[in-house]
Amino acid sequence: MAGASRFGLLINTAIMKPIELSFEFFPPKTAEGVEKLRATRAQLLMHKPRFVSVTFGAGGSTQQGTLDTVAEIAKEGVDAAPHLSCIGATRDSLRDILSQYRSHGIRHIVALRGDLPSGMGEMGELRYASDLVAFIREETGDAFHIEVAGYPEYHPQARSPRHDLEAFAQKVKAGADSAITQYFFNADAYFRFVEDAKKLGVDIPIVPGIMPITNYSQLMRFSEMCGAEVPRWVAKRLESFGDDRESIRAFGLDVVTDLCRRLVDAGAPGLHFYTLNTAGATKAICERLAL
Repeated sequence: MAGASRFGLLINTAIMKPIELSFEFFPPKTAEGVEKLRATRAQLLMHKPRFVSVTFGAGGSTQQGTLDTVAEIAKEGVDAAPHLSCIGATRDSLRDILSQYRSHGIRHIVALRGDLPSGMGEMGELRYASDLVAFIREETGDAFHIEVAGYPEYHPQARSPRHDLEAFAQKVKAGADSAITQYFFNADAYFRFVEDAKKLGVDIPIVPGIMPITNYSQLMRFSEMCGAEVPRWVAKRLESFGDDRESIRAFGLDVVTDLCRRLVDAGAPGLHFYTLNTAGATKAICERLAL
């Protein structure tokens, strides 16, 4: 039986096509962290993700760690996509990084503006993610599948919702192949974002970013920094559990699984999980959804 959602996306509960998964990791800084990430990957790769991404520190601070991590993952036969930031970078430095990735067989990039580290005064030669996307295309043609970021609840530094949406469309027009959103807990924000982007001519897949809930204070801190709204009823319930980690985890699994189910039923092209280098919550959600 099929029907239309509030924002016109097709809901089909009779024929469920396989949903594409992807997972985000960050480059570990210690030998212990390397082993932990290997164990995490072993559990999550059983779900056969389309790709995994590896973050890139502010101003390129984890450049070598990002390269080492994606190179190791690629050797395991998995499509690994390093994040690449243009803030604080020169064209020559970006050209060198792209060359290194190509030499390791990497053919997938998550192109971001990035954040300027504290104390670094130079913005770099490319100011916006759209400039970076255009640069990658000029330098490498179609050598890379390029992902860009989308913000259903608007980038925290955006001048206005309209300006933020137009900036997203500009990244797509510069040559992006698909997009991953910042995490959110309001599905309607995602549906509206997708619909508004289509009105500006955006026709690439926009994959919702998913943040499993396992830690109340960490979630609120992350959300404050990135501008993601945690619904008041969710925040209050999490706060009421205090130090009861099991209750926080159980409630978080219910909330995020319900969100994912609604997104999948409404036709989202995939789910991208921000794993924080742990497998438990992400794996549990995927199993609940039978993915």
